[in-house]
Amino acid sequence: MLRTKGFTLTELLIVIAIVAILASIGYPAYNDQVQKTRRATAQAKVVELASFMERWYTENFNYQTSSTDTSPPTLPFTESPKDCGNKFYDLTLATSDATSYTLTATPKGGQSSDKCGTMTYNHRGTTTAAVANCWP
Repeated sequence: MLRTKGFTLTELLIVIAIVAILASIGYPAYNDQVQKTRRATAQAKVVELASFMERWYTENFNYQTSSTDTSPPTLPFTESPKDCGNKFYDLTLATSDATSYTLTATPKGGQSSDKCGTMTYNHRGTTTAAVANCWP
């Protein structure tokens, strides 16, 4: 009886099919976890900017540049997080008067398909997002 070594084409195709099925299940879960991590980092940066604004208020007694200049102060950073030069959120500040502000995190690039969409945080600590349970 002659015995050959190696794999048959059928065995190879079965292995390729199994790997393809596992990859089709695993990749979306991985991508979702990466988006959650980027979102959590952006939320941490927004809270850090809120702390900056509260420090600004204690020093200047308003959330604007000065009593005569109604523009918001310059933020220490406006993008979060950065990964290999890619930016995933734009962080902006808006002040409507001297006693209120709103910080906004707008997704972009690889994060633009995130289910939470644009997230906001205001002077009262109120948070909003496109869907519920995006903020911890």
